Amino acid sequence: MNPPFTKFVIVVPSVAIKEGVYKSLQITEAHFKGLYAGVPFDYFLYDSSKLGQVRNFATSATVQIMVVTVGAINKKDVNNLYKDSEKTGGEKPIDLIKATRPIVIVDEPQSVDGGLQGSGKQALDAMTPLCTLRYSATHVDKHHMVYQLNAVDAHAKRLVKQIEVAAATLEDAHNKPFVRVVSVSNKRGTISARVELDVQTATGVKRREETVQDGDDLQQTTKRAVYADCRVGEIRVERGNEYVELRVPGGEQSLSPGQAWGDVDALAVQREMIRRTIREHLDKERRLRPQGIKVLSLFFIDEVSKYRQYDMDGRAVKGEYARIFEEEYRRAAKLPAYNTLFADVDHSRAAEDVHDGYFSIDKKGERWSDTAESNQTGRDSAERAYNLIMKDKERLLSFETPLKFIFSHSALKEGWDNPNVFQICTLRDIQSERERRQTIGRGLRLCVNQDGSRVRGFEVNTLTVIAMESYESFAENLQKEIEQETGIRFGIVEPHQFAAVSVRGPDGVSTPLGFEPSKALWDHLKAAGHIDHKGKVQDSLKVALLDGTLVLPLEFEAQRGQIAEVLRKVSGRLEIKNADERRQIPLRKDTGGKAIYLSEEFKALWDRIKHQTTYRVQFDNAKLVADCVEALQRAEPIKKARLQWRKADVSIGKAGVEATEKAGTSTVVLDELDVELPDILTDMQDRTQLTRRSITAILIGSGRLDDFKRNPQQFIEIASETINRCKRMALVDGIKYQRLGETQFYAQELFQQEELTGYLKNMLSGATKSIYESVVCDSETERSFADQLEKNDAIKLYAKLPGWFKVPTPLGSYNPDWAILVEIDGEQRLYFAVETKSSLFTDDLRDKESAKIACGRAHFRALAVGESPARYIVARNVDDVLVEAAG
Repeated sequence: MNPPFTKFVIVVPSVAIKEGVYKSLQITEAHFKGLYAGVPFDYFLYDSSKLGQVRNFATSATVQIMVVTVGAINKKDVNNLYKDSEKTGGEKPIDLIKATRPIVIVDEPQSVDGGLQGSGKQALDAMTPLCTLRYSATHVDKHHMVYQLNAVDAHAKRLVKQIEVAAATLEDAHNKPFVRVVSVSNKRGTISARVELDVQTATGVKRREETVQDGDDLQQTTKRAVYADCRVGEIRVERGNEYVELRVPGGEQSLSPGQAWGDVDALAVQREMIRRTIREHLDKERRLRPQGIKVLSLFFIDEVSKYRQYDMDGRAVKGEYARIFEEEYRRAAKLPAYNTLFADVDHSRAAEDVHDGYFSIDKKGERWSDTAESNQTGRDSAERAYNLIMKDKERLLSFETPLKFIFSHSALKEGWDNPNVFQICTLRDIQSERERRQTIGRGLRLCVNQDGSRVRGFEVNTLTVIAMESYESFAENLQKEIEQETGIRFGIVEPHQFAAVSVRGPDGVSTPLGFEPSKALWDHLKAAGHIDHKGKVQDSLKVALLDGTLVLPLEFEAQRGQIAEVLRKVSGRLEIKNADERRQIPLRKDTGGKAIYLSEEFKALWDRIKHQTTYRVQFDNAKLVADCVEALQRAEPIKKARLQWRKADVSIGKAGVEATEKAGTSTVVLDELDVELPDILTDMQDRTQLTRRSITAILIGSGRLDDFKRNPQQFIEIASETINRCKRMALVDGIKYQRLGETQFYAQELFQQEELTGYLKNMLSGATKSIYESVVCDSETERSFADQLEKNDAIKLYAKLPGWFKVPTPLGSYNPDWAILVEIDGEQRLYFAVETKSSLFTDDLRDKESAKIACGRAHFRALAVGESPARYIVARNVDDVLVEAAG
């Protein structure tokens, strides 16, 4: 006789989840009683002080459901579950449970079990369950898989909210040293750390990761004076106690992975994040409130004291975050865009009523504290916090409750979510805590309206994450975490991928394809080179899907549509470029088989441009200073440090996590009031190689020293670049070229000796006037010019000058674009060296380009001897060349 299914034990890892399960049982009670014709059932939370409930669980004839945390059953020497008790008739509670052969349901088994031989797993086995059902998105020890719904499937089926990220990144905020520890390592006895620093590069200051070791001078590592006297100290790699000691002016700093020192005022950035969260919230509230949907926002903070503090008399006072929130909420309430939301609201009280904190409460019920469940005191404290949270959970959804903004430390770390959380703002670093999925998981459930009915559709259900990192980085790291924690492999075709493909039999009944045929199809794709030995999608598969040229074994043709759809989801975007095909470009030959570059016409052209030159420069220092003063006065405005907001939709598919930028970009200026001004003369002297006297004269003459205080680092960079630009132009203004001896020239034979290659997409093929069969073009301007050369009757012959044809300049080598032979009226021959540009105006060209063009002009002027010398011109098109020829 089969035992009745009447005893159920639900085991959960924490108090939060226990309360959540209990709330779910309450909510679904009427539903199940209606579904099963009024079959009675009882449910309760296990309480070691109320063991009579366990006896009732064992003896009752009705369905019994007990909810218990693993912490109450996994310590045999402590837990009352394993002790004799009068409340259970002198028996041990565990013996009563064991006798019922319950069905055990485990939520988050990776947290409950403690491993295959862990104390939690042993406690479950002690119940001698009839069977054990395990529910988790992150199984560690996998047993018999019955059903799977992973993050990708949930997103694809729209069972969760669409995710978007409002990403904040700092710009031009390099006036203070910044150090953030990424990781520490010990590889082959070499201890090092990866740290994020603001490093001086050729294109300005960039924040990037560097590897450092004990004793490293960060000023040398970054090549920036703001890191003066900043050194790396001890690096600890002991698991659980990793840190990097940073020796800085005024003392030492110990930074654990993820922690940072320096940078802009953190509170100023957090104010902007709170402000952005409020605006995102109000925008959604204005749209969703008419639909009966209450909008909630959730802040994760680093310390309870930043939200709530206590004075000497124990009275609660607002922390920094609470004060900032109320200031920004009041400011937003006055904006015309939100008039409809605040028409009947008491502005004097609204800001205080709409936010609250959910944290652990001490035993007296008087003070909030950081939550931890590592001991009994912590669990008791957490219990009080969770009771409050779960009791308020449903009330929070009502318009009657003014509370809309929730601040939490770790009380909401797991087990608590609310379907109407639409904004999550992380005022703490989530890059190091590997908690993106856990954080956004608090707001992924589909929302409900005032009737408690689920509202579906991404047009309503969008969760906005306000984060202090770029959206590209957010998506990349979210994908890594999903891969690491769930085992999902993005862009991978699994051998069982096609097992669920539907196959219709002769009788019209559909059955799944099954594993063996799926594996055979996988082997076919691998043999065709569409996937590698690990199943990773190759570009050839994307091309085949895009072109509709995917070849399948004959037995799978009937399922082609389903198979292609599966592969599209795994492959990702199909709008890929065909792989560039690199080709060697042959020299063109005439009808007699002779290379064109050996013809008399090309020899005449080449003889006029082949000679090499040298140059000398001279310039007036007083004029240079005057030019620098004028240029610095005209230089771009100096911007303050800014917070750049960008918004992107984040989609999760089988091909991976992808972020797509959308409208919503904005910039916020940050006030830096405590910036220490660097030694500007020393810094600029290193950058420009001018004397301190000259630099002083330029800075005073420009009248822009106040801009130095506005943003010191940016001013130094712009001023130094302006001076260096003027130096380049001064060198060019005084340059003189001289032709070298008769033996110093580029030999014609180099065309044969030096191989010319190019990519098909950059070529103009089928040339009839070039010395090569195809012309390699570096831009659309060059491609258009080459096409015009081919079509214009006045052009007799031309060559795109190869990279080895160089003109020396003080700014580096210069490679002109073209050598052209023009024939006028079939008789007069003119020779040109041509630089093609989209504009002839010097102001439209970069200074370095203009300077090199000036050098090119001087170089060819030095070669202008003999009859009909080559002329050097800058041209937009062939017409410009012909106008010069006619002149």
